[in-house]
Amino acid sequence: MQQQKIYLVGAGIEGWEGFGKQALEVIDQAEVLIGHKRLLDIFPTFKGEKRLLEDLSIMLEYLKTTNKKTVVLGSGDPNFFGVGRFLLRNLPKDRVEIYPNVTSVQYAFARIKEPWDDATFVSVHGRGLKPALDRIIASEKTAVLTDANNSPAVIARELISRGAEGYEAWLCEDLGLPTEKFTKTDVRGLVEISSSPLNILILIKTWEPNLENYPVIGIRDDEFATAKKLITKEEVRAITLGKLQLQDDLVMWDIGAGSGSVSIEASNLMPNGRIFALEKNPQYIGFLRDNLRKFAARNVLLIEAFAPEGLDDLPDPDRVFIGGSGGMLEEIIEAVDRRLKPDGFIVLNAVTLDTLTKSVEFLEDHGYTVEVTCVNISKTRTLTEYKMFAAHNPVYVITAWKGEE
Repeated sequence: MQQQKIYLVGAGIEGWEGFGKQALEVIDQAEVLIGHKRLLDIFPTFKGEKRLLEDLSIMLEYLKTTNKKTVVLGSGDPNFFGVGRFLLRNLPKDRVEIYPNVTSVQYAFARIKEPWDDATFVSVHGRGLKPALDRIIASEKTAVLTDANNSPAVIARELISRGAEGYEAWLCEDLGLPTEKFTKTDVRGLVEISSSPLNILILIKTWEPNLENYPVIGIRDDEFATAKKLITKEEVRAITLGKLQLQDDLVMWDIGAGSGSVSIEASNLMPNGRIFALEKNPQYIGFLRDNLRKFAARNVLLIEAFAPEGLDDLPDPDRVFIGGSGGMLEEIIEAVDRRLKPDGFIVLNAVTLDTLTKSVEFLEDHGYTVEVTCVNISKTRTLTEYKMFAAHNPVYVITAWKGEE
């Protein structure tokens, strides 16, 4: 016996008048109407049974077994951060019919007279702030669905702490209600506003701090603040980044980040990626913070920890760069090996033969294919009226991956 279809109908901003003819016909013929109270209240004369949508698991159990014609009410387009995803994941798709409506986000963009086809859409509603923030700071235009814990003011404070405040901000509150309100401000202005729980935050990038004079890759060494010039040198850095084979949307760990030069240039190359710079040496922390701020490396998160400590709470990496190990090289490789994604790469820089030998040995013992590139750099220097080459110490760039060459 064929099961009864489930009808998922989106409610628009305008209440009753926002429903299309087909959607109203489906609701009129329904035996059961499920939704939040404010949506059920739109239909005071509904003749069938009304069920309050509270526990999704209870609703799902009913929907799986019912033969009654049932309508589930959602807001706007139920497939847009709505109940549609839950139903389509748990019910056969041929049982679900969807009647979408205008979303609150569409309505908000229309009211502020801003195109939205180039926007990124992010929800922090019950999802946590950190992953959302990474997407926000990598985007030119973002619509953010907030919640009580992650309010516009909280989001603004996080953006400021990451040096990402170059946005025009629109706070869109109580859409479709008599108290509807649109406030245009900036990121710092958001901090001072106590917003309605029903709001959408739209952020439009207007400027990028501090990056006017710096290239995406090839930043000169003397632009970085560092202790005793302990830094992955410019030319070696370029080769290292090449060996990491970076792509957008990857997760990268920079272990022993030092001045952060590798993390910063990696962030330029993968603006939608997530980079975690691990450093605990108090000599470097201040310099690292200064550099992240100077170069607006908004998708680099500083983790103050000695590896392998501090790795447990990070997402699994696609790429790992080990610039310093603090004498814990084997322990770090073991920790990375447990977490590295199947197609991932590890890149290490060694300046001594001891580190080179140990690195290759440890990596091969853990089943990696290893390639070593010896980088010898000489740069011109002026000596009286003549120019001469001054050689730098060789650096061994070690690349490792699972599988055959």
